[in-house]
Amino acid sequence: MTRHVLDVTDLAVDELRRVVHLAGVEPSELGSPLRVDGVARGVALVFQKPSLRTRQSMEIAVAQLGGHPVTTRDDEIGFDVRESVEDITRILCGFHSIVAARVYDHTVLARMASVADRPVVNMLSDHSHPLQALADVLTMEQVFGHLSGRTVAWIGDYNNVARSLAEACAMLGARLRFACPVGFGPSEAEVERLTVLGQHQIVVSSRPHDVVDGADAVHTDTWVSMGDEAEASRRERAFEGFTVDASVMAAAPSHAVFLHCLPAHRGVEVSADVIDGSQSLVVAQGHNRLHAARGLLAFLAASQAASQAGEGST
Repeated sequence: MTRHVLDVTDLAVDELRRVVHLAGVEPSELGSPLRVDGVARGVALVFQKPSLRTRQSMEIAVAQLGGHPVTTRDDEIGFDVRESVEDITRILCGFHSIVAARVYDHTVLARMASVADRPVVNMLSDHSHPLQALADVLTMEQVFGHLSGRTVAWIGDYNNVARSLAEACAMLGARLRFACPVGFGPSEAEVERLTVLGQHQIVVSSRPHDVVDGADAVHTDTWVSMGDEAEASRRERAFEGFTVDASVMAAAPSHAVFLHCLPAHRGVEVSADVIDGSQSLVVAQGHNRLHAARGLLAFLAASQAASQAGEGST
């Protein structure tokens, strides 16, 4: 069976732990799973949305695993403009061992996965950002060890990044707290879904200072995601009072760390003294995107090899 990772929940708990473990392994210890019989396997990297960290981390990760990354921009590929999503995907699968895409609409990824006989990886969609969640978990575990029993606070918009982070933390046993403006937090159904994933200690509030009390990690993200620029003024008004500043961090324990997936807007969702301060892990978090990407690709390459070996023995 072809394994796709469109969401964190496409991994079982033990598989999530395995990916994070592989992310912490030195590249030399992983060998070259994307090089078979001396030939580098291709990995397609398709970008509808531009990126700094995603492109850099994925291209280097593929190369470190012995593969050959091929990056393609939206104006070169034209989902449903030049060709259908399905036709593009089928062609890419003939060239590559893994197909990864960074898209606006999550349904594009679902359509790709529905026809792909190679793993499809979500490099970001409007619904989720599993690669970022893997890097976030890795960053926190580098500081605290296992996340089980730790408290993770999210302040701001319950967006794609928050959703994937929440999934990963719930699966790994971390307590979750959200401080979001009315209308921008997780729905009751979403809280129930996270509860089913394994975390029963979920707090939803509109008070940032309350959710960071006792928190080990404080996360936030931009209030205006790429593609939502027309809503900037409305969102900034709605999110007034949700800036992670020194007073918010002072309400958290002294050991608490600050994380932000970047790009950040200093003075908007986070103050400069916090993101550039001693509690901030944003640079290490950004660098961990490489390690997270490498861990997931190594996992998928091994799963694909095992699947092909099983098919060959039947």
